[in-house]
Amino acid sequence: MIEVIPSEIVLSYAGFLIAQGHINFWGAMIAGIIGGTIAQIFLYWIGAYGGRAFIEKYGKYILINKNHLAIAEKWFEKYGVGVIFTARFIPVVRHAISIPAGIARMSLSKFTFYTVLAMIPWAYMFILIGENLGKNWDKAKSIIAPYTPYIMIGAVILLLVYLLVKRRFKKK
Repeated sequence: MIEVIPSEIVLSYAGFLIAQGHINFWGAMIAGIIGGTIAQIFLYWIGAYGGRAFIEKYGKYILINKNHLAIAEKWFEKYGVGVIFTARFIPVVRHAISIPAGIARMSLSKFTFYTVLAMIPWAYMFILIGENLGKNWDKAKSIIAPYTPYIMIGAVILLLVYLLVKRRFKKK
């Protein structure tokens, strides 16, 4: 429900499992839509019952900072309830938009309707991507395999640079 692993990865993996014959398409779609909707309702409730002060204090634990919230609030004020649908396709805003909807006490049924409506194409798109990857896994694996060590080394280097920069700024 809280996206520790982004839905893009989870849904794509579901598509991969469909291609391998381990799960079925409709089960993955329904689970993706329900899971994505519940996650957003949870954030809506945080906004409705915790308010902005709660998010400013504890938002870092759900990977939402003051800047994310400010952007989402501006979008919500500018575009109204329709932004609940469109924001689902924009990185960072897609999760944060639920909080100002809760703070504004938007109708939960309307919020849920727009969220479910947006989750349908979102889940379908990533499940389809994963399914196509799963059907072509042998080909993809042979193309990716020579680059895997370099990708891993690059990831470790980026992680070390990030940790060093973070440590340096923390000292200042």
